[in-house]
Amino acid sequence: MVQIIAGRKGKGKTKHLLERANTAIKNAHGTIVYLDKSSKHMYELNNRIRLINVNEYPITSCESFIGFVCGIISQDHDLEAMYLDSFLKLSCLEGEDISETISILEKIGEKSHVTFILSVSLDADELPEHAKKDVIVSL
Repeated sequence: MVQIIAGRKGKGKTKHLLERANTAIKNAHGTIVYLDKSSKHMYELNNRIRLINVNEYPITSCESFIGFVCGIISQDHDLEAMYLDSFLKLSCLEGEDISETISILEKIGEKSHVTFILSVSLDADELPEHAKKDVIVSL
């Protein structure tokens, strides 16, 4: 499953994402991972949530990003949810069409029973048509 928090830069998407992750870990039976472009939010996350600074890894394309996500999933069979802050930056998709990547994440999530919660720096009406159904918060 893919869920999207949509809104332009500076609208508070990260705050919503952090709150959702911290709330989810309280009732989680498995693990939760938070992907970010820095370690800045380390102290705002519950210590049971694994924060991964994606910029510490050589991810230069959308394909390498998907491989990175699959690698995380393959190493953690208890993974329940993955929170992706600044999704467009992390996935190297700024200014690109995100349709195919969203579809791939949906398939990965179905197969591995992982929920992806993405913060996307676009207004909800700018998202691809099939991704609009996944919007849970629009700022």
